[in-house]
Amino acid sequence: MSYARDFTVQFGQCDPAGIVFYPRYFEMLNATVEGFFADELDYSFARIHIEEGGGVPSAHLDVDFHAPSRLGEVLRFTLRVTRIGRSSATFETRVTCGVEPRLTIRQVIVWTGPGLKPVRWPQKLAEGLAAHLEEGAA
Repeated sequence: MSYARDFTVQFGQCDPAGIVFYPRYFEMLNATVEGFFADELDYSFARIHIEEGGGVPSAHLDVDFHAPSRLGEVLRFTLRVTRIGRSSATFETRVTCGVEPRLTIRQVIVWTGPGLKPVRWPQKLAEGLAAHLEEGAA
């Protein structure tokens, strides 16, 4: 089961050529992951970071850029869970504008507890991630 979020490319996300400056994609990716945790797993980043003192940092990013994105376009970020480990998860996020592919991002995140050391997923999150697992999606 995938999770999707749309973003309209804004002026401040573009370089002088009028295309998305690539680090801005990672901000949109992070907002997608944050939305996935809040909307699908019922586990907000505020809870993770502020209340529990943990985190879900990215340990690995692999990105293929297929085509540039321009001011005013609507980009759809579609996140799929492709692997769950003891303290990590792998997401594949495809970015499209209409039917045109723009990026494919493979991301490994790690569940950390206080002190930012990797620890086992809490049961609720492990179950939520498992419910979204799409084996062979990558």
